[in-house]
Amino acid sequence: MDIDPLDAAERASAQAEQDRKTSRLNTLVAITVAVLATFMGICKVKDDNIVQAMQQAQANKIDHWAFYQARNIREELAKATVVQLELAAAGVAPQERERYAESIARYKKLAEEQNRKKDELRVQSDQDQKDYDAANFRDDQFDLSDALLAIAISLLAVTSLTRKPWLYAIAMVPTTFGLLMGLSGLLGWSIHPTGLIRLLS
Repeated sequence: MDIDPLDAAERASAQAEQDRKTSRLNTLVAITVAVLATFMGICKVKDDNIVQAMQQAQANKIDHWAFYQARNIREELAKATVVQLELAAAGVAPQERERYAESIARYKKLAEEQNRKKDELRVQSDQDQKDYDAANFRDDQFDLSDALLAIAISLLAVTSLTRKPWLYAIAMVPTTFGLLMGLSGLLGWSIHPTGLIRLLS
């Protein structure tokens, strides 16, 4: 069987061109995966700090509500003591009522003080909840970014194995949205797919 040198050269040239395209695609996939992995690492550090802030806000809220309840109990005890002292004062001699009046005034002041401090704790607890919600908003952004970029990396792995350039294009869809959500978390943008987050929660 005769081999046509021209035909063999054309096949070799076509194979070399195909190898160059495959090599370019694999290089592009490798660079993209490296960039995404680096970005995910940066987001992970920030997300971990946000989770710590959420835990601290939750602990602060629990502490403030516990103190609120303690202040509430103290206020109620002071009010009850005032009532008891006022009832007791009604049955004593007029010269002894002054001692009762001093005690009544002291317990009324204590009740007012506990009420004021209780309100301060309620305000602090409400702020703790707002801090938690704000941090949770950003945590959701990082969670969604992480999921989307993981999907993108999986698609890029399949792209490298199958050598299909169109798969790389498909992988760019979750890559784009993953990068957008990660940047939103890092830069404090208010982009938040609430419906999707609710569906995944």
